[in-house]
Amino acid sequence: MLFNSCEAYNYSVPYFYNKTGKYISPDWRTHDYVVVGLGLPICVFIILANMLVIAAIIINRQFHFPIYYLLGNMAAADLFAGMSYLYLVFHTGPWTINLSMEQWFVRGALINMSLTASVVNLLAVAVERHQTIFTMQLHSTMTKWRVVMLIVFIWLVAVVMGLVPTMGWNCVCDMRTCCTVAPLYSRSFLVFWAILNLLAFFIMVAVYTHIFIYVRRRSRLMSPHTDLPSHNQTVISLMKTMSMILGAFVICWTPGLVILLLDGLSCNKCEVLKYEKYCLVLAECNSLVNPIIYSFRDKDMRNTYKRILCFPWRRMCQHEGPSGIRFESVKTGAPPEKNIYNSTSLEPISPQSLLSS
Repeated sequence: MLFNSCEAYNYSVPYFYNKTGKYISPDWRTHDYVVVGLGLPICVFIILANMLVIAAIIINRQFHFPIYYLLGNMAAADLFAGMSYLYLVFHTGPWTINLSMEQWFVRGALINMSLTASVVNLLAVAVERHQTIFTMQLHSTMTKWRVVMLIVFIWLVAVVMGLVPTMGWNCVCDMRTCCTVAPLYSRSFLVFWAILNLLAFFIMVAVYTHIFIYVRRRSRLMSPHTDLPSHNQTVISLMKTMSMILGAFVICWTPGLVILLLDGLSCNKCEVLKYEKYCLVLAECNSLVNPIIYSFRDKDMRNTYKRILCFPWRRMCQHEGPSGIRFESVKTGAPPEKNIYNSTSLEPISPQSLLSS
């Protein structure tokens, strides 16, 4: 802890749980086994799936544009969320009793950082899309250096917001302000945190709605007079993908933020503990849904996934005969013609290569 300003910092975590009425069972119950049993494989899948998204964006040069760099950063935030949930799985239930106060705040800070990184990243995507589409472009002219600086800024904001409770905005020294869902957090912080994120959700929905209406209206006006209908379709398709990502994010996180807001407002009749776990699971599913949306909406992304996953198998098939014995081609005269269809390269095949073959 950065500010140990009162004796309450020497109290145990269960002391605060008992004060706020959030009971911790020292024994493992069926509910606890279910949480760990389901949470562990989901977290592993989230980590692997978002690593695949990041690898696809790095490998495929068709994705080397600002919008895809920001989507890659979104995948990095989901990857971080998967690791945060994995840490939470092994520090929840009966394990909570043995946590030190520092470990408890680290657990909360990781979740706060992942949420903040995702929210700020979606805001950055909204600004990028607004600037690009309203200037009649498909991709932003933002330089790679600016994109890198923007990504660094996103994570700096995430770290600061995640550490705010640790730096003093908590209820350790004033237990009258402790909330129920997170017994060491102050109610005022929960209200601030929930309203800030819900306001960001509202702004993003408004911006994306404005952009989508503009794109649809412009496509209808330009369709009879343009020779590039595929350009309009690409813009609309990309906007639909981003709208699905934003919609999934809002659906998965809004219930949890509403629960935090009600708890911060001291709603004793709301039974926030009854719905707490379900909201957390729903928020966790958001990091699982995004890679599925990428593969479902983007054919190039889906094909890149296949090339990455099939790369080791293709290498093995190229160097092994039917009997499983490795062999090399015999060079006779001119070098053999390159077969672009059996290439093991992870680079995308260009239309010129297909025509020349």
